[in-house]
This record gives sequence, structure tokens and C-alpha cells, in this order.
Amino acid sequence: MARAAETRRRTRIQEEKETLILASALAVFAQNGFAGTTLDDIARLAGMSKPNLIYYFASKEEIYRAVLGRTLETWLEPLIALDPSGEPLAEIRGYIRRKLEISRDRPQESRLFAGEILAGAPLIRDALEADLKNLVDEKVAVIRGWIADGKLADHDPYHLIFAIWATTQHYADFDVQVQSVLGKGIDEASRYAGAERFMEDVILGGLRPDS
Repeated sequence: MARAAETRRRTRIQEEKETLILASALAVFAQNGFAGTTLDDIARLAGMSKPNLIYYFASKEEIYRAVLGRTLETWLEPLIALDPSGEPLAEIRGYIRRKLEISRDRPQESRLFAGEILAGAPLIRDALEADLKNLVDEKVAVIRGWIADGKLADHDPYHLIFAIWATTQHYADFDVQVQSVLGKGIDEASRYAGAERFMEDVILGGLRPDS
């Protein structure tokens, strides 16, 4: 926990400074990874001295954990929004679109998260095995209910969620590759519109009860 946050009531300036530090840390960690980043790097980008930064966060690991925590919250929001009372195909379509929007609008978070997972998730494994797993298990039960009611074709909901993660996050984590293959004439809006159409055609088409 940040030192400044240990006080009973944080001031507006403290909150702004913490937000600035975490935004700067995200940019540096996403580019250099945890091992390649120093407190000096973060302080420099945040435009503050290292002692001032340490007033808010005592160590690089503390900052990294805070950034990862916020990133995981961002990742969970689209799945949380999957409504059990909604129309199944519309709900899954909405999930795909929300995940693509995160990849488009917040690519640094996606790359940072991918780097942590590729490293074996040393700092967020507990969260993956608790918060993430519990949420996925909950939504898998919802999808299985839709299947049992004949509203979706029979499939493994876990692998459906994995496939949506892998496909949507590809456009953030491998953006340079995607741009290189599609060519300079395809702008960002067209890339994501094409990705959305493809995923809806393929994923939703395969989930229709009569498919």
C-alpha cells in the first residue's frame, strides 16, 4: 500500500500524484518490463524526484503490484458485465466488443499483463487463482445454463472465454505485426472493425443453437 494512502484521508493532490505515478509506471513497465525498469525511470517520466516518489510508493515492486491490480480490474470489468438475464448471443457479442475496445484504447495494460503472464505471473498468481478464477467459474455456469436451455450450441465455455481473450488481446499485444501484415492503408478503425466482424461471424456463428 502506498505510504501516502496510509493516512486516514488522502488529499486531492495526493490522489493526483498517485495517479500520475501509476500512469508513468505503466508506460515504463509496458516498454521495459519489471526487471528493466527503475524507480528513477518512473520518477523521471512522472516529473518528480525519486524521494518524492518513494513518499507515495516505497518500492518498485509496490508500484508494479498497484499497476497490475488496476490492470486486472480493467480485465475483469467486461466479463463482470456479462448479464445472466440477457439474450445469450447479444451478451457474448457485447463481451467481444468490450474486450476489443480495451485492446484498442488501453494497449499498454494488455502488454504489461501479457508480460507478467509470460513470466509465470509471480506477482499476481494469487489474484488469478482467486478473483479471476471465481469470476470465470461464475460466468461459465451462466453459459452452461444457456446451453442447457437450448439457447446456445453445446461447447466448452472455458475454451470459449480463452478464445475470446486470445483473439481480442492479440490486436494489442501484436499490434505491430497486425499493422505490418495488413499494410499501411488499413487504419486503426478499419483494423478493429474487421476484427469485430470476423469474431462475430465465426464465434457467434458457431454458438447459434442451429449451427
